[in-house]
Amino acid sequence: MPGRLQVKNSLKPWNALQSSPAMNKNTYLYIAVFTSGMAGLAVEMAASRLLGSVFGSSNLVWAAIIGLILIYLTLGYFIGGKWADRSPHERIFYSILAWAGLAIGLVPLIARPVLRMSANAFDELQMGILFGSFVALVVLFIVPVTLLGTASPFAIRLAIQDTAKAGSISGRIYAISTLGSFIGTFLPVLVLIPLIGTYRTFLIISAILLLVAFIGMYRSAGWRVVLLHIWMPVLLALAAFFALRGPDRSTTGMIYETESAYNYIQVLDKDGFIYLRLNDGQGVHSIYHPTIVNYRGPWEQVLVAPYFNSPPVTPDQVRRIAILGLAAGTAARDASLVYGSIPIDGYEIDPVIVDVGRKFFDMNETNLNVYIQDARVGLAASREQYDIISVDAYRPPYIPWHLTTREFFELVYEHLSPQGVLIINVGRAPDDRRLVDALGTTILSVFPTIHAVDVPDSFNTMIFATRQPTMAENFLANYEHLKTLTTVHPLLLETMELTAGNMKPQPESTVVFTDDRAQIEWLTNGLVLKFLFSRETQTLQ
Repeated sequence: MPGRLQVKNSLKPWNALQSSPAMNKNTYLYIAVFTSGMAGLAVEMAASRLLGSVFGSSNLVWAAIIGLILIYLTLGYFIGGKWADRSPHERIFYSILAWAGLAIGLVPLIARPVLRMSANAFDELQMGILFGSFVALVVLFIVPVTLLGTASPFAIRLAIQDTAKAGSISGRIYAISTLGSFIGTFLPVLVLIPLIGTYRTFLIISAILLLVAFIGMYRSAGWRVVLLHIWMPVLLALAAFFALRGPDRSTTGMIYETESAYNYIQVLDKDGFIYLRLNDGQGVHSIYHPTIVNYRGPWEQVLVAPYFNSPPVTPDQVRRIAILGLAAGTAARDASLVYGSIPIDGYEIDPVIVDVGRKFFDMNETNLNVYIQDARVGLAASREQYDIISVDAYRPPYIPWHLTTREFFELVYEHLSPQGVLIINVGRAPDDRRLVDALGTTILSVFPTIHAVDVPDSFNTMIFATRQPTMAENFLANYEHLKTLTTVHPLLLETMELTAGNMKPQPESTVVFTDDRAQIEWLTNGLVLKFLFSRETQTLQ
């Protein structure tokens, strides 16, 4: 009968889902294992971004995340093996995946208010609240990650029908799970987080896992079991709609926030000054005001670098500048004011920061050439010679180690003109200059002379390294000479006056960092911890 044939044919897709040789039990089981492996690593990568927006992405934070997630997976392997032996049923396996998907989706909904509280605690340096929040957030992952850990041993128990093939099946499942983990490593970082943000990345991972689990439930137990779990995506959809409204942080003056593949980015407006803050928000990476140009910070220090050379040095002798760590272009703007339309090559690894700079910080100088790439790679590829090379890519504890080594400073030396000067912005604690000393020692293994200047009212020390042997007296002589010229921009003279009054003795000789051995993490971790728990910190509260 035509009607019956039509009904029978309309059921073919669902029958194929259950009985097609191409979609037998083990085949779909492998799909589920692949998805669980992908979800596991995707959760780990997204967790680092979730916590990194407040606590940063130092190796201490990474170690805590990776270490605890491995513990949770270990617990899941143990539970999954015992559970599978006791109840080796597909319906239970897919129910576990569904609960794991639900738990993943709830992570950002529970974490968001805690992260807001943590951000406020970080701004006010309330260490007890901050530490407690970090512990609570890391523990939050115990449920989803432990449930995901049960997947592989459970799947092995379900897939093995012939003990003679136990080894090959186990190897196949672990290989498929690891391949899924490979995809999960890159999917959040390169696609989801830049596209939709960290919170919604968790929801997408949750939705994928729930979909796979629901199809598995239908195949193994029918629609009735699926309907018993249908409340899960409904709950997540409602919670996401109401809980993810508004900005991620309640920072005073925030006018813009976004996420890139590299950073959580905030733009703040306070009393007409625009500030760029990244990740945990400790430190201003760029600043802008439409009528004020002297912020008495590290950006203006770039301007005075050439004047450590033998006098007389005049602004017209500066013909090209490189800025490694452009951010939103404060230093480039100042340099264009003082030195005119000379070429400035700015290297910035994060394209979203460049977009933010152009939108909010008026980073639209026609003489600024922006290169969106790693600073060391970009400088190595450049054929230019520079009179000033500024390295402003350090922000303890986020210091790219490959920009701290002797080999890197040799590269900088090669790209400086005969009278060229390197200037590098180094962080320190109130009573801890070990990082300044180590970088000064490393630079001196390449350059003949260095000079150190502390920026007032900050934890920044500027190290100037000259390609020619120089003396501090040169700077003072050049300052006196420039004051007699009418064509010198006032910003340069104001900055030179500040620099002259804040010179420090030569850094102590310690260790030389190399590409083979750079103990930068030891120094930065100790520096940050000492600062956070120092008396100076307590007085700031």
